[in-house]
Amino acid sequence: MYARTTTIQAQLSSIDAGIAHVRDTVMPAVDALDGYIGLSLLVDRSSGRCIATTAWRSEEAMRASASAVRQIRNRAAEAFGGSPDVAEWEIAVMHREHHAREGTCVRVTWVKVEPDQVERGIDIFRMTVLPALEDLEGLCSASLLVDRASGHAVSSAAYDTVAAMERNRGQLDRLREATSQDAGAQILDECEFELAIAHLRVPEMA
Repeated sequence: MYARTTTIQAQLSSIDAGIAHVRDTVMPAVDALDGYIGLSLLVDRSSGRCIATTAWRSEEAMRASASAVRQIRNRAAEAFGGSPDVAEWEIAVMHREHHAREGTCVRVTWVKVEPDQVERGIDIFRMTVLPALEDLEGLCSASLLVDRASGHAVSSAAYDTVAAMERNRGQLDRLREATSQDAGAQILDECEFELAIAHLRVPEMA
C-alpha cells in the first residue's frame, strides 16, 4: 500500500476552515477514486503546519489518481491559505491498537538513511521500535512510510491524549536516539500534531 502526503503551511486563522473543507469536500471527492483507502489530517495550530495523507491500495492506483487529485489538492490549499508540498511513500508498517478517538495526538519524525539501508531500517522499526511503543501508555497506532529511492522515511505514533504523549516523552526521546543510531539514520525533523481527521482504512501491516 502507498500514501501521498500534502503538507501545507496554513494561515492560523484558516485552519478550522481548512479542516471543514477537507472533511466536507475533499473526502467525498477522493472516496470516489479507484484504489483509495482512506485519509488523515494532522494540524499544528501553533505553527500552522498541516499534513493531509491519502492512502492507496497500490502504487498504480496512487499514480492513476494524480491528475484528479491535483485540482482537489489545490483547492484545499486555498482553503488553508497556503501552498501544497507533495510527497509519495510506500506504507512499510501500519500497526493499530485501536481506532482514533477525539483528542488523539500524533508525534511525527522525519529521518533519512542511505537508500541501501531502508530495508534494515524497516526491520528495526518493526522489531525494536514497535514493541517499545506498544508498552507505552495510551498508544493508539504507529506507522512507517518510506521512499526507498531517496532513503527518506516518516514514522508516526498516535496517542489517545496529549497528556499520555507528554508522560511518554522521555522514553520516546531515548528510543528515537537509540534506534536512529542503530539504523544509521539522520533525524531531519520532529513535530507533534492534533489528529483532526482520521479516516484511514489501511489494514494492519506490522
